[in-house]
Amino acid sequence: MTGRAMDPLPAAAVASATEAEADEEADPLAAGSPVPQVTDRRDPDPSRMQMPQGNPLLLSYTLQELLARDTVQVELIPEKKGLFLKHVEYEVSSQRFKSSVYRRYNDFVVFHEMLLHKFPYRMVPALPPKRVLGADREFIEGRRRALKRFINLVARHPPFSEDTILKLFLSFSGSDVQNKLKEAAQCVGDEFMNCKLATRAKDFLPSDIQTQFAVSRELIRNVYNSFYKLRDRAERIASRAIDNAADLLIFGKELSALGSDTTPLPSWAALHLSTWGSLKQALKGLSVEFALLADKAAQQGKQEENDVVEKLNLFLDLLQSYKDLCERHEKGVLHKHQRTLHKDGLMKRQAVSNREPESVEQLESRILEQENMIQTMELRNYFSLYCLHQETQLIHAYLPLTSHILGAFVNSQIQGHKEMGKVWDDLKPKLSCLFAGPHNALTPPRSPQDGVCPH
Repeated sequence: MTGRAMDPLPAAAVASATEAEADEEADPLAAGSPVPQVTDRRDPDPSRMQMPQGNPLLLSYTLQELLARDTVQVELIPEKKGLFLKHVEYEVSSQRFKSSVYRRYNDFVVFHEMLLHKFPYRMVPALPPKRVLGADREFIEGRRRALKRFINLVARHPPFSEDTILKLFLSFSGSDVQNKLKEAAQCVGDEFMNCKLATRAKDFLPSDIQTQFAVSRELIRNVYNSFYKLRDRAERIASRAIDNAADLLIFGKELSALGSDTTPLPSWAALHLSTWGSLKQALKGLSVEFALLADKAAQQGKQEENDVVEKLNLFLDLLQSYKDLCERHEKGVLHKHQRTLHKDGLMKRQAVSNREPESVEQLESRILEQENMIQTMELRNYFSLYCLHQETQLIHAYLPLTSHILGAFVNSQIQGHKEMGKVWDDLKPKLSCLFAGPHNALTPPRSPQDGVCPH
């Protein structure tokens, strides 16, 4: 379907597209890159893009609508299968399809490749890297989190969420899922081939689309840089909470060890035997509270990892996919278009300078084919800008995620400090027995506001 010249667009298709461009669209277009035809169209999901009435370029999705499309869980399966080469397997569960399937990392790779094949002008999030020389627990967990972010971004993306290959990936339970994905993606061509509006994309674009594209790209680059720094700081805060938990646990254990010490006191210290015994008994009991403090600190750190750091990573993955899309547009469609124009100019100059009839005839045929390719590349270039404009709108729809992240961070800090404060308050009365005054009378510690004697 992509390797031969396409027939001219039929008159019915042109009329249904737009009467204003009937003459232009009726010209025959050859395929270096194919042009969609209504008579040859095989769109598995005609209602793929739900758009408001009016200009189809404009989207009206809210963050809540995007998040409600699906929630996909990716959990690690402890057992490793394989006779010689062990591999990691994941259980992928979709709330929308009410399905649970097993997937390997290579299944994600094929799925990613098919998404790029079908949707070259859309934001396709990157996959985490594959580690060649084994994988430790930390790497495997990090990759599981990244795969979960990837599949959730894909499942909530409007065009992807209604496509056949997503449903296959999330619900097909057979062993040959990779072949099924390839068959489903390659038999219908890319989005340009299947979109009714592909040849009319230019009509819906604003006249200053290139300026808007440059401004949006700069804005999103700045947003990415800021969120990258926020993510790094959030990681450090969560990591400090977990480190604090470990320190508190060790602190409590050392107090318990001190209280459990059975070394006898020397004879000259016998006077303080009862005091030291009381202190040891009190120290031994403090490990319970410190263990509880450690648990609260660890819970806070884990909560911030899941609710703050992961959401920041999710948004960063989305922003990075937009940056990758911009590069594909400039280095892919736009570059091919310019290269084709240059090649066309060389052919025409060669035809003028060459006087042999047979050679001129062949060159004229090649020039006609080249001009058709140029026209196709122009259509693809406008369609790429059309998709870029819509993807920019999706980025802006995700921006309110910032308030979700800040809310989760503030709530975690409030809850964590409140719970730890309660444990500290419960611990304070137990310290009274640690302070013995004259004649073994127990005296409580002085509060900081007591200060020191000015004299």
